[in-house]
Amino acid sequence: MDWLQQIINGISLGSIYALIALGYTMVYGIIRLINFAHGDVFMVGSFVGFYAITRLDLGIFPALILAMAVCALLGVVIERIAYKRLRNASRIAALITAIGISLLIEYGTIYFRGAQPEAFPNALPSKSFELWGATISIQSILILSISVVLMIILQFIVRRTKVGKAMRAVSHDVEAAKLMGINVDRTISATFAIGSALAGAAGVVFGIYYTKIEPLMGVIPGLKAFVAAVLGGIGIIPGAAIGGLVLGLVETGVSALGYSMWRDAAAFIILILILIFKPSGILGKNSREKV
Repeated sequence: MDWLQQIINGISLGSIYALIALGYTMVYGIIRLINFAHGDVFMVGSFVGFYAITRLDLGIFPALILAMAVCALLGVVIERIAYKRLRNASRIAALITAIGISLLIEYGTIYFRGAQPEAFPNALPSKSFELWGATISIQSILILSISVVLMIILQFIVRRTKVGKAMRAVSHDVEAAKLMGINVDRTISATFAIGSALAGAAGVVFGIYYTKIEPLMGVIPGLKAFVAAVLGGIGIIPGAAIGGLVLGLVETGVSALGYSMWRDAAAFIILILILIFKPSGILGKNSREKV
């Protein structure tokens, strides 16, 4: 059945968007910053996974963990160097800084390794099986499994751990969190670390799925993940997962209907429609902002 095949493809793609979107939504939920450098952290994660497999001869899971660790460190460095001093600055200053960091990572990567793309190694068995006429590959199962496991771990961290409770407290009221003895700086750094680690995992998964990586690969998936975060309700963690899956299914559906050239446009049409009719997103609630 073609529709089942497209749903499977859409869920696989949506899982990648969801992993990236979680980083966007976590950072926005804490400091109200749209971190446009997040898509480039995703790119760095993909290259770390690539070099871990091809140069260090690591398996896919050690490469995944290494990519997550490097991206977590990169996220903390970006936050400490670029964003920490701008917490009380205007939003436009932080936004311009985020764009500058994004360009710095992209062209810094090109400077050090060149602009040529790489073929991500096929580190998984190329097996697949049939289900009601649809072909399900081992890669699709692995992508979905990694995404689900990481989302469950993230939910556990946010709901059950001391760091997660501090993150929720800071997202509600920074000043009250300080009065309660929460180290806000450390909490924000932890948020960047976790979100960037998820982007690193998404980068490796993206490489497995698409097999081609390049220094500017973070631009379009990063923007689509931002659309997914807005679609689900930016600042809401389950919303980012839902938005990513919906976006993946819509994009796959558009391609299946024969309009593959319009699949990128579909994502941004969704963004426009969401901003017009429900700016708070699927799970968001409308709130009035005092002026």
